[in-house]
Amino acid sequence: MATDQRLRLPIGIQTFSEIREGGYYYVDKTPVIKRLVRQNKFYFLSRPRRFGKSLLLDTLRCLFEGRQSLFEGLYIHDRWDWQQTHPVIRLSFGSGVMRNREELDIHIHELLDAQAEAQGVSLRNTSIAGRFRELIQQTHHQNGRRAVVLIDEYDKPILDSILSHERARELREGLKNLYSVIKDADPHLHLVLITGVSKFSKVSLFSGLNNLNDITLDALFSTICGYTDDDIDTVFAPALPGLDRDAIRVWYNGYRWGGPNVTSVYNPFDVLLLLQKREFGPYWFESATPTFLVDILKQRGVFTPQLNQWETEYELLSQFDVDDISTDALLFQAGYLTIKDVQEPMLGYRQYILGFPNHEVETSLNHALLPSLGVENGPRERRTLFRHLKNHDLAGLEAHLKALYAGLPHDWYRNNPIAQYEGHYASVFYSHFAALGLTVTVEDATHHGRVDMTVDFGGHLYLFEFKVVEQLPEGKALAQIKAKGYADKYRSAGKPIHLIGVEFSRQQRQVVAFEVETIS
Repeated sequence: MATDQRLRLPIGIQTFSEIREGGYYYVDKTPVIKRLVRQNKFYFLSRPRRFGKSLLLDTLRCLFEGRQSLFEGLYIHDRWDWQQTHPVIRLSFGSGVMRNREELDIHIHELLDAQAEAQGVSLRNTSIAGRFRELIQQTHHQNGRRAVVLIDEYDKPILDSILSHERARELREGLKNLYSVIKDADPHLHLVLITGVSKFSKVSLFSGLNNLNDITLDALFSTICGYTDDDIDTVFAPALPGLDRDAIRVWYNGYRWGGPNVTSVYNPFDVLLLLQKREFGPYWFESATPTFLVDILKQRGVFTPQLNQWETEYELLSQFDVDDISTDALLFQAGYLTIKDVQEPMLGYRQYILGFPNHEVETSLNHALLPSLGVENGPRERRTLFRHLKNHDLAGLEAHLKALYAGLPHDWYRNNPIAQYEGHYASVFYSHFAALGLTVTVEDATHHGRVDMTVDFGGHLYLFEFKVVEQLPEGKALAQIKAKGYADKYRSAGKPIHLIGVEFSRQQRQVVAFEVETIS
């Protein structure tokens, strides 16, 4: 719904009533919510941090409590039976850090006490499972209607300790003890929605709750969190003047949960801070990036040019547990990669192509990964790279890149897994350019093959081919670009094209050849 006046920006506000009564912008999610509550009973939804999961749950709470006035003017207002209310039990693990099972159990008891008081029931059991079961049953009997259970940040206690396997297992068992109650409480439940960042297996955490419907990748619910292009252009129209609309799309749009044809969404946190601060920045990345992500990627030696063309399967996207976290699941569930394409070569078998959702994530993640690639003084190196590219100084660019690679510490070669493989030499180059925020394309297809890396900046195109001299004769890199006619695809752009062959030596651990040829 469009508005013609500037409203307040709901930055960090997760309470539906405050947004609706406080004069804030609100993107109407009730069309998707109506579909949710009418289709099924037990749901699970995974979305990255700061994507509006808490607000979604609070909206559901207000809906089932029958707070009709809050929904005035929204899609669902005239499509809902406001006499059919249900008591809502809401548990959130979003606050605090539980360092062990004892602290987790205390926290859960406090949550159950607060909910029992809110529902006007008393709990006689002493165990966590017994008290949760009793809370659901007594709430049903007290109100005469089955309960709605909403669980927010269900996985946060485990994620806070994910690098400490023993502690994470201990916390997982504590949460499993709580969640295991839900299945047998079915007669007393009207709706259950569990949300979090990660998707732990049902076996490891939900103990037999095999009727839990995971809607994370369902196209029907792909926009249940986040803002669409239409939302930006209508709801936030009064706040857009003075900002580059195309740049907003490039920087922040692009998250997809489902196939390539589902509607992509923006991270709400980014959009709201952009509209307030009036300048582009990596707002979500700076607020949501866990240090363990970079540590794990460093330990596993991820080939960074592959990040924007990551091939995987559904099983790997879902493989997230204390002792077995696939890199695919980590990057996808945390929001650093999103679905670009889905292929089904045979019935029932799907292959997913992942890539960066937008400019913010590509630039920021490569920036964060540069130290793990051996580049210690990233800001200084980026300034130097920018200066040479801005001036189209190819000799200076050669000197800079040779110095950059020569400066990688010997410990990096000895301790970093990616240094063992020839193809990973390109990681330093790619991440260095991508961290600057340039338009970088990896393995761009032409009629004659794939260019290793293409950079489009300042009206010039730079085509890079990388080789290792221990495998091929010197001069082969540039010769391949010319022989295969890689530049032909780009001639119609009318920009100067620089063909650059870069050759590395594994033995010397440096760039040993940097050949350039410029064509119009």
